[in-house]
Amino acid sequence: MATTGDAASDADVRHFLEIDDLSEDELLTVLDRSAEYKRAQQRGEPHEDLDGRTLGMIFQKPSTRTRVSFETGMTQLGGHAVFLGEDDIQLGRGEPLKDTSRTLSRYVDAVMARVFKHENIEVFAEYSSVPVVNGLTDDAHPCQTLADLLTIREHEGGFEDVSVAWIGDGNNVAQSFAIGAALTDIDLTVATPKGYGIDDDVLARARELGGDPTITNDPVDAAADADVIYTDVWISMGQEDERDVRMNAFEGFQVCSDLLEHAPETAVMHCLPAHRGEEITDAVIESDRSIVFEQAENRLHAQKALLSWLLG
Repeated sequence: MATTGDAASDADVRHFLEIDDLSEDELLTVLDRSAEYKRAQQRGEPHEDLDGRTLGMIFQKPSTRTRVSFETGMTQLGGHAVFLGEDDIQLGRGEPLKDTSRTLSRYVDAVMARVFKHENIEVFAEYSSVPVVNGLTDDAHPCQTLADLLTIREHEGGFEDVSVAWIGDGNNVAQSFAIGAALTDIDLTVATPKGYGIDDDVLARARELGGDPTITNDPVDAAADADVIYTDVWISMGQEDERDVRMNAFEGFQVCSDLLEHAPETAVMHCLPAHRGEEITDAVIESDRSIVFEQAENRLHAQKALLSWLLG
């Protein structure tokens, strides 16, 4: 569990920097609350559990889903969200992270940060006296995993005997999902090209939590008998100069109709934005096998649940 140290406050503050900052029971509690909020919204019932609270949102990396889902979520919870682009605050002019963190802690009730380096959000959390939520770093995307798990539970009716094949790059989304799969006993197979797999320390953490991910370089083998196939872009923000090398390395890893013939009952997930025609085809993402947009919607409900849980 991540908590603030003496640098921030004598009182412990819960942060959400990695998916396993939640225990298994806490994760299920947040998912249950996510489902409750989703039902409440569908029924048009107010759920202003964070009335008068403010969320500061720091963005080094641009985003559609992260910004809109957090901002809308705070509004639906009766609170308010403040967008803080790097160039809109002193952070973009060289202010130390610890100074920005300690200052914002006196203005807002929680902070969501979407940054490049994972160590930066760790420093920010160390000096914050309010909860800090990881909206994405180069190493992890735990909010996406919350939405992923909610989507899988809805589609499969639970997590028991559910198998997921991750096909593509072992990136930050894959790494957080591997930990989330371990916490929920999902049977995970990861198929990546050689040299593009999930970090060994992340796999070790998953195994310490009771997971046993299967690692392969064969996407067809991974897809066979999978209940869900999950993929993401091959070229993430900041990797544009690797495009030619990566496109060659990932040949054969596209989630396409030919691949789905080996998994006739599987659903397909993608965290978006998708590079249609690269890691996934337009035909697949638009097919009735796709649960991509349910997955995108669930960012809203899962993050509302997380924020209300962190803020009590």
